[in-house]
Amino acid sequence: MNKGLKETFYHKFGEEPKLIVQSPGRVNIIGEHTDYNDGFVLPMAIDRHIRVAFRPRDDKKIKLESIGFDSDANFSINDSTYIGDWSDYVRSISWVLKKNNFDIKGWEGVMVSNIPIGAGLSSSASLLMAILKVFSVISKFPWDGMEMAKLARQAENEFLQLKSGIMDQLICSIGRVGHALLLDCRDLSLDFVTIPPNVKIIILDTVTRRELVDSKYNERVKQCALAATYFGYNSLRDISIGHFLKNKEGLDQLLLKRARHVIYENQRTIEVSEAMKDNDVNRIGRLMSESHQSLKKDYSVSSKELNIMVQIAEKEAGCFGARMTGAGFGGCAIALIDESFKEEFMRNVFNNYFLKTGIKPMIYISSPSSGVRLC
Repeated sequence: MNKGLKETFYHKFGEEPKLIVQSPGRVNIIGEHTDYNDGFVLPMAIDRHIRVAFRPRDDKKIKLESIGFDSDANFSINDSTYIGDWSDYVRSISWVLKKNNFDIKGWEGVMVSNIPIGAGLSSSASLLMAILKVFSVISKFPWDGMEMAKLARQAENEFLQLKSGIMDQLICSIGRVGHALLLDCRDLSLDFVTIPPNVKIIILDTVTRRELVDSKYNERVKQCALAATYFGYNSLRDISIGHFLKNKEGLDQLLLKRARHVIYENQRTIEVSEAMKDNDVNRIGRLMSESHQSLKKDYSVSSKELNIMVQIAEKEAGCFGARMTGAGFGGCAIALIDESFKEEFMRNVFNNYFLKTGIKPMIYISSPSSGVRLC
C-alpha cells in the first residue's frame, strides 16, 4: 500500500513524501448499539488502515487526492461549505478545529485505504482521525488521544449531522497492539484488555452493503429513549436485568425487544472483558453468539447474508463463536477461532458462503493494532 502511495505522491508533487500518517479501522468484538445508550463497548483497532502522505503548504489551502476516488478535496480552511461527498470528512475536521480556536495551517497530500467502505469497519472514523493527525503535525498542536476523539465526534455530529457515539473515533485514536478496549460510553473511563493467546479474530465480509442505515439507526435511538422513559430513566444503561424483568409487562412489545437487547448486551460486554482476563475463550465465544442472536431477533439489525455467514462460521471446527459487527443491515461478521484452524476455517467459510449465496466473501485475519500514528 505504501509503494502506490509514494509513487502517486511523487508523480503529483515531484518529491518523495517525508510524512505519512496511518489510521486504523476497527471491529467491535461485542457491545453493539450500546454506545448511544451510555453503555459499554469492547472494540479493537485492526491492521487495515487509511494512510495519508502529506506536506505543508504556504497558504490556507487543503488539497488531498484519494487513490480510488474520482474527486479530490480542494478547499480553503476558511471554507465551511458542505459538498455532499467524501471530502466533507476532511472539511469537517478543518471546521471543528477552527470552531475550537486551533491555529491551523494548509497542507496537501495523497490518501489510500484498504478498509472496505460501508462494511462496518469504521472507515469514516479512521479518516477523521487521520486528517486530525495530519493537522496536528502540520500545525504543531499537541496530540491528546481522548481530546482528539472528542473533536472528531463533534465534527461528525455537528458538521456531518451524523448521530455517532465516540467509540469508533476513540479506538482509532488510542488503539493498542494486542489489546481490546473496554469503554464506558457514559464517563469515558476505559480499560485495555489483552486478547487471549492462540486465538484469532477473523473478519468475514459478506460483501453486502447497508441501505437506509442512517434512518434505521436514528429510529432505534428514538426507540431506546422511549423505552428508557417507560422505566423512569434517562438511559437504558441505568436499568438492571432484574428491574427490566420485574417491570417490563406494560411496555410495547417492539420497545421491549429493543430494551432487552441493550440491557443484556451491556452485561455480555462486561462478561467478555472478564473472560478475556481469564483467557476463557469458550465463554467469550458463547457470549458473542448470544449477542448475534439478540441483534437478529430483538434489535432487528442483522441481514440474511450476515445470518448465513454467522451460521456457517459457528459450524466450523475451531470456532468459539461469531457475530455481526458494526451497525448492521449488511457488512461484516467476526469469528473468534483457535489459531491452529485458521487456514481450514477461512477456506471452508469462503466456499460454503459462496455455495449458499452466490457471493464471494472477503475473509481476512485481523490483529489488534495501534491507533493513529506517524509511520
